[in-house]
Amino acid sequence: MDVIARTLGERAGRALGQPFVIENRPGAGGNIGADAVAKSPADGYTIMITSIGMATNKALYAKLSYDPVKDFAPISLLAVVPNVLVVNANSPDKTVADVIAHAKREPGKLTYASAGNGTSIHLAGEVFASMAGLNLLHVPYK
Repeated sequence: MDVIARTLGERAGRALGQPFVIENRPGAGGNIGADAVAKSPADGYTIMITSIGMATNKALYAKLSYDPVKDFAPISLLAVVPNVLVVNANSPDKTVADVIAHAKREPGKLTYASAGNGTSIHLAGEVFASMAGLNLLHVPYK
């Protein structure tokens, strides 16, 4: 989201003849940034670029300091960012079936990383593990 925001901000600034300040507030699956935007003045000068967290965090966190439906108004879809399953180029496992078979041969040893709990990669990994009947170790980025 940061790269998208900075690219859009730079281009919008040129087009409108005024600077856009991009302030990245990462953490807690987007909750830190969302909280800041929800508490900002409703003057049209603060906008947020977000991802899946706006749709999932209400179910993932016991209590939010904002209401994702009542406190925000959607403006536009900016990008579609795919999630991709990859392995080391030297791995003998080259297909999804290979990865699943390997994980079943060595239960509890396959790990995957994400940008943090509740992110699209984390949730995709959990869905993959559930559908494949695997026990995967999630390693959130710190």
